[in-house]
Amino acid sequence: MDAIPNTIAEGMKVYDSAMHSIGKVETFRITDEAPDQPEVDAAGVSPVLEEETNTMSTLLADIFNPSDNLPRELQEKALREGFVRLDADGLFASDRYIFPEHIDRVEGDRLILNVRKDDLLKA
Repeated sequence: MDAIPNTIAEGMKVYDSAMHSIGKVETFRITDEAPDQPEVDAAGVSPVLEEETNTMSTLLADIFNPSDNLPRELQEKALREGFVRLDADGLFASDRYIFPEHIDRVEGDRLILNVRKDDLLKA
């Protein structure tokens, strides 16, 4: 996919390419640009991330947990292209970041990926 689907919602169940349930959508951010119209802002964010911010540094600090150790380049990619933060199933399971290229489709209340959980970037 070129963008995070606008039908995504917090709490939506997430399935990997083998159709195994791997967790649920914790939060998300849809790209701030329409892929076919870069001059148009089309931002959509999880309610958790709706607050207005003044600078890129403030925005990055508000969205990404410092303990994630997500490199700045990937943080900026996530803001530019959109992302989903997966609340992974399992007591000791690491949460993951899902980018548009990992998404196959949305079916009802399920987000289905085109990769396995281990192919996703750990949070």
